[in-house]
Order: sequence, then C-alpha cells, then structure tokens
Amino acid sequence: MPTYTAPTKDSQFVLHEVLGVSGQDIPGYDDLETDFTAAVLEEAGKIAAEVLAPLNRVGDTEGCRLENGVVRTPTGFREALGQMREGGWPGIDMPEEFGGQNMPNVMYTATGEYFSAANQAFMMYQGLTHGAASAILAHGTEDQKATYLPNMISCEWTGTMNLTEPHCGTDLGLMRTKAEPQDDGSYRITGQKIFISAGEHDMAENIIHLVLAKIPGGPEGIKGVSLFIVPKFMVKDDGSLGDRNGVSCGALEEKMGIHGNATCVMNYDGATGYLLGQEHKGMRAMFTMMNEARLSVGMQGLAQADVAYQNALTYARERLQGRDVTGAKNPDGPADPLIVHPDIRRSLMDQKSFAEGARAFMLWSAMLIDRAHRNGDADADGLVSLMTPVLKGFLTDQGFDMTVKAQQVYGGHGYIEEHGMSQFARDARITQIYEGANGVQALDLVGRKLAQDGGKHVMAFFELVKSFIKENESDEALKAGFLDPLKAASKDLQAAGMFFMQEGMKNPNAALAGSYDFMHLFGHVCLGLMWAKMAKAARAALDGGTADKAFYEAKLATGRYYMARQLPMTATHLARIQSGAEPVMTLDAAGF
Repeated sequence: MPTYTAPTKDSQFVLHEVLGVSGQDIPGYDDLETDFTAAVLEEAGKIAAEVLAPLNRVGDTEGCRLENGVVRTPTGFREALGQMREGGWPGIDMPEEFGGQNMPNVMYTATGEYFSAANQAFMMYQGLTHGAASAILAHGTEDQKATYLPNMISCEWTGTMNLTEPHCGTDLGLMRTKAEPQDDGSYRITGQKIFISAGEHDMAENIIHLVLAKIPGGPEGIKGVSLFIVPKFMVKDDGSLGDRNGVSCGALEEKMGIHGNATCVMNYDGATGYLLGQEHKGMRAMFTMMNEARLSVGMQGLAQADVAYQNALTYARERLQGRDVTGAKNPDGPADPLIVHPDIRRSLMDQKSFAEGARAFMLWSAMLIDRAHRNGDADADGLVSLMTPVLKGFLTDQGFDMTVKAQQVYGGHGYIEEHGMSQFARDARITQIYEGANGVQALDLVGRKLAQDGGKHVMAFFELVKSFIKENESDEALKAGFLDPLKAASKDLQAAGMFFMQEGMKNPNAALAGSYDFMHLFGHVCLGLMWAKMAKAARAALDGGTADKAFYEAKLATGRYYMARQLPMTATHLARIQSGAEPVMTLDAAGF
C-alpha cells in the first residue's frame, strides 16, 4: 500500500529561506516564526499520514453509494472529518469572529497540500466548503454570514458550488435553472445541476448549496445569472435545522477517479433559495469561489505528483533490476536497484524538480493572495489574477504527467491496483478538467488576463523577473546555472506576448491557437523563477556553513536539472506559437 510523508522540511525552506515570511509587512505574518510554522506543519503532516492517507485506498475501492436519497461515504470518512473539525483545520485561515483561526492563506495552502496529497477525494468535501464560505464572506449580508459561516467554517455544515447543467458547462449563459421571486424575499429554485462534488453525503448535519440560476425577466445570457444560497435543511431563526428543502440527489456519477467523493446529479424542485450578492451579478459572486477552487485544483496537481513521486522513489531504491552499465552497485545482490539506471533517474528528477518548484510557486502565490487581501494591494491582486490560469492549468497538466512517470517507474506493477499508482494517476486526471478545463484556462490567460488593466500585470511579472536577474547577476555561479536560462526563457515569454499583440488583432485565431502553449511557456518561466530564488537561498545556506549540506546541495542539483532539462521547453512552445493559426485551422472540419 502506498505511503505518504508530508514534506515539512521543504515547506519550511520555502516559507522562511525563500519567502522570508516572518519578515514580510503583511498583517499576521509576524506570527509566522519558524517554530510556530514547524508546529503547525508537523501536526498537519501527522494527520495527513496517519488519518487521511490510510483512507485513500478505502475511498477508491469502496466509493460512495446512493441509498434512498442518502449518499453513504466510504468507511472512516465521517470519523476523519470529525478529527479535522476537532483540530480546527477547515477554518485555519478564516476570521475568528466566525470560529476560524485567522492564519494567513499561506498556511492554509501549505497544510492543504499535505491533506490533498494524502487523500484528494476526502479533502474535496472540506475544500468546497471553504470556497462556499469564502463566497458568503465576500458577498453575503451580515445575517447570511451569521446564519451560515460559523457552522461552515467548522465543517459541521458543508458547502457546494452548482454551475454545470446537462446541456451547458463552460457556456453558463445557456443555463435553464430558474429562480422565481417570492413575496417573502426568497426564491423558488427549479432545475437540474450535474457534476456537483459533495452534493449529498452523510458526513454533515446540513449542506449549503450555492446555485447559479436565472430570475425570469432578467437579461439574456450570462448577464442574467444570479447566485443563491440553497440549504439542504432550512435554518430556523434560532439557528436550528428545520424542514428538508426541495433539493435532492438524483444519481451518482461513475467516474475514472476520486471515487471517495460524491459527484452528484442535483435536482431542485421548487427549493427555497436566498439571493447571494446582487441580482444578475451571480458570476461575480461565484468567481470568488471558482478562483479559489482553481488555485486549490492547481495544488491538487502538485499534491498528487508529490505523493506519486515519493512512492516511486521508494520503489526505485528497493526494486532490484539489471546492472549499472558502469559497474555493479550492489555486487552482493543478484541485481542493482532501479535508481542506478539513467532513464529512471531522468524520470525521478523530472518528478522531483517539478514538485519542489511547484510547491514554491504555490506558496509564493499564496503570499501574493495574503498581500492582496490583508494589505489591500491591488497590484498583488492583479498578479494573482494573472497567475490563476497558469497555476491551475500548468500545475495540473504537469502534475498528471508526473503521476504517469511515477507509475512507469514500477513497470508492470504500476498497472496493478495493489501498488496504488493507478489511483494517483486516475485522481490527478480530473484536475485537468474540473473548475474550467485547461483549454479554457489557456483561453482565459491569453484572451483576458494578458490585456487586463492595459497589460499592467504581465508587464509587472516581466519586471519582477528582470529585477531578480539584475540584482543577482554578479554571482557567477548563480548566473551560469540559473539566471542565464531564466533570462532566455523570459525572453521567449515576452516574444510570445509580442506575437499575440502583432498577429492577434489581425487574426484572433493566431493567438487562440497558441494559447495552450503560452500557458505552459508561462508556467515554465514561473517555475524557473522559483528555482532561481531557491538556488539563491540554498547557496546562502551553504556559504553560511549550514550543518545540513546534503539538503542544500540536493536543492541546487535539482534546480540545475530543471533549468537544463525542463526550462528549454520554452523555445519549443514559442516556435509553436509563432507558427500561427494556419497549421491548426487549415484542415476543413470534414477532413478530420
């Protein structure tokens, strides 16, 4: 059975030696001293390894069952959620006035990686609740906050997001679910939603659905969509639960992965709902939840890649197969371990360099979120908005690829369920699809985010990279192995942006045909920047006479691998982008 060990040491390295969290001018960051973050991460890692990871296989094999309208979750899930509640983990970064711990988002992100790596399907119940609570916190009335947030933040009640319908996914303007105004200010919600994660289950007293619907007589298309709070059980004035609302689970989807999470068809039959935010402004409110969900999904890509890598590494060290071509490394045994072979090393280095670079990228982005929210920094908020499709799209594409590489290390055993590698790949696969398929993320990046605020935020990113290179170019060792490759990759990214500006106005397909490559090009530059930052921190530690030379030397070697073997992919992506729309669009639809 697979195992999981939380990478607390690496998280600490990024938080303190790369990001310098305790010295940042962000409210709450002065509490993030090394001992404090270590205690939080160690406890989160313990729960991940001892409580959640053992249930991952259980969730995969048992799945969820729909019995008389009630979804039964896998054995142990209810008890595990109880332990998460007791530790206050669901509300670690939520306001204290509603029962949260008010820690920065960077700590929610760091611990969330561990929980998702240990059991992605389980964490979705908690993660969606967090997103729904965030939407209510941002857009709800004071009464709505008081009614729903304390129980959602504690996860006594869970939450969902209801967007997709059988006939519309990305194009939400086509939705048919309607919300009819009632005399008491509520609405009657009627329609069907599909692919609703955690839509029905037996782990919470109540489920608070956030549902997109159209009020009759409103504007056509997406401009006529509103968002509603629709509780499974009505909530009385004293906070107790009342009658069952007109919402039910009609079916469970049979899926490739995440079997432990209930993916539901939800039927709304005149259910009572309450407007969240303004009429016909539902997407504005829902995007609070969707953007958070997209960042969490990016984290899932990293998390599945890391847990798969951990197990592949153990297997490569223990499995004896063949002899090292340069001479036996295990002369007393019948064969050498897999890890001596260059191709296995290549695969493991791909996985390791991605996971460590992605972790730094996630935590750096989480710090930007804290700066945006806690300091009211509009520039940080704009940079997060720019990065969201990159985080979601690039990390999940790469994360899935890394789980496949990890599976490949096992050879035929990777295809056998008892080793667990299949589950990591199957669970990771959904991350490329839900919360906006990655092709949509690429279109969002090129079609909307690059030009946002007159291109201010992408220019700020270019300047951020340029400044880092300039500040450190006197360090010859850093320059050769890290800064020069980063500079070349950044120039590729700028050249791609320039191509879109020059050709996109004349032929929009020229930009859209290259959008997916641009997302990956951007992602590689981001990880290249993170590796350059980590290399600087590692060299400082070694120059300072650290007692843990092995850790920092391994960090530098891994970073050099990424810069030499992965970052040059930016040139390939640029070449594809500059080929324009013709190779993509020439073949007539009938010719496929």
